[in-house]
This record gives sequence, structure tokens and C-alpha cells, in this order.
Amino acid sequence: MKKTLIIAMMLPLAFGLFGCGKKNSKVVNVGFFPNVTHAQGVIAYQLSQEGRGWFEKYLPEGYKIEWISFNAGPSAINSIFGGDLDLTYVGPNPAINGFIKSGGKSVRLLAGSADGGAGLLVNPKLGIKKPQDFKGKVIGTPQRANTQDVACRAWLIANGLKINEGAGGDVEIMPTDNPQQLLSFRRGDMNAVWTVEPWVSRLEAEAGAKMFYFERDAVTTVFIARTAFINEKPEIAKALLKAHEDLTKWINENPKEAQELVRKGIKNITGADFSPELIASAWNRITFTPNLNRAGIEKFVDDSISCGFIDKKMDMNPLFFKFE
Repeated sequence: MKKTLIIAMMLPLAFGLFGCGKKNSKVVNVGFFPNVTHAQGVIAYQLSQEGRGWFEKYLPEGYKIEWISFNAGPSAINSIFGGDLDLTYVGPNPAINGFIKSGGKSVRLLAGSADGGAGLLVNPKLGIKKPQDFKGKVIGTPQRANTQDVACRAWLIANGLKINEGAGGDVEIMPTDNPQQLLSFRRGDMNAVWTVEPWVSRLEAEAGAKMFYFERDAVTTVFIARTAFINEKPEIAKALLKAHEDLTKWINENPKEAQELVRKGIKNITGADFSPELIASAWNRITFTPNLNRAGIEKFVDDSISCGFIDKKMDMNPLFFKFE
């Protein structure tokens, strides 16, 4: 099968896989975002680029990994639906949406990946001190219905603010790719941004943004799989889950080396060259863990309902997959 790899540097991302014919049965497609909160994916991608593949070591002979970068979760979930993606690092909300929209059939959650690392930043010149001060303001998020977008909307609603979906609202949400948020914030097109690292630290360092609201324990990234892939190749899926768990352990034991690999990986994908100091700043806000915070994930179900992205609750138990 011929595949075309499209790289959009500093523009709406990313590597997209398109093709025809029968998929190579020994190629495993794994997704991630070029964010510090997706460190496992970024590091594994970078190690593959350097000929030191981590996930590849866990696969039988003849298998290979195709690393595919996305800007935000909804795009990755669409690739899951299309069968072009087998596993991916993604925010919990797109994973939940994918599970529900497929009637509980297409998505399975294998492990946690990262908590924290996201927050709401404001222009300090605007004198925003409390939630009601966001009336009349514009807030940027990475993509409509992605994890930070839902967190932002749910937080506004919980604080009695109405989102402007055409007319009559209190706050306007402006979904904007992470690399473009910095420019929009500097121009004054948006007054605040709810985003993830390293863009949080970059907004602070390069645009003078100030953290207004931060949830250190919020679930930011999870590791999921296409259900059909698990059913078709359970041993491969299990091996890659083990690779993820071991890589997470290595990251926590080798933070300096891990940070440098993340810095290189993000630069290779987006063209953005973050300083080691900025990556270290972002690192301090994140907890890398393969453990699943089920309560935190299920909170996103309630948040999605409050935002109107999900109509009603359904049985979420099948989402949480465990190998026997």
C-alpha cells in the first residue's frame, strides 16, 4: 500500500496517512501529538528517527511502527474510525467521544500517560481576577471538542457563564492550533488560552501570559487502541502496552535525557525550537504515569454532557480494557 506522509511545519499539523489497497498487516500505526504532555509518543517517535526505536524492540521480527502526529484529539479519533490508526496517545475527552459515538465499539483505553500540564492563561493587562471577569472575552483552545476545549467550556459553565455559540453568550471560544495560539494571543485576537505544555510555558515566557487556573491532577493524556486491532492482534497490542509502561518508567528515571528527546522530537515535527529551560518548566507541571485515573476520566463524561458534546451517559465499563 502506498502511503503519503504530509508534514505541515508550524501549521495545522500533521503527518497524515492516506492510501489504497490492503493495509500492510505488519505495520502498526501509532499516533501522538507534539506536546510535552505526550512525552511517551514524542520520545518513541524521536528514538525511531534516530534508529533506536523503543516500541520496535517489543515487536516480533518483521513488524514496524509508523508514527503519526496530530494536532488534537478529534483528528486522531477520526483516524481510529477510518482504520488508519491502531493505537494513539490522546486526551481523555476525544477517547470518550470516540467510544460513545461508535456505540461503545471502536475505542478501548489501555493505560494512563500524563496528568496535569494544562491550564488557563490570561493577559495580565486585562485585570482578570475572577471567573465573571471573562465576560466579553475570547479564549483560545486547541480544537473544538478536544480535552482542553471541553475542560474550558465545562469550567465556564460551572461558573455561571454562557458560551457564545453565535449570539447572546458571555464568552467566545476560539479553537486554534497550539502553534498559532501564541501569535493570536500576542495580537490580542484572544484574551486568554486554555492549552497544554509546552505551549503553556511558551505563552508565559514569550507573551507574558499568567496562569489563572491549573489542575495538577487532571487527566491530560491516555493511551488507547482501536478495538478491532486488539481483537485481531491481542499479543501485539499487549506488547505495545508493555512498551508504553516501560518507557514511562524510563522517563521518570531519566528526566534530563527524556526532556532532550522531547525537545528534539517537537522541533522535528513542528519546527518550533524550545529551550531546555522551557521544557524543564513544562516538565514540572506534569506527572507521567501509566495508571488510569478512572474517576478523573469519568468526570470528562459529565463535562462533555454539560457542554452538549454528549447527549446522555452510557455504560463506560467496556472502555476500560484489561488483558487477561
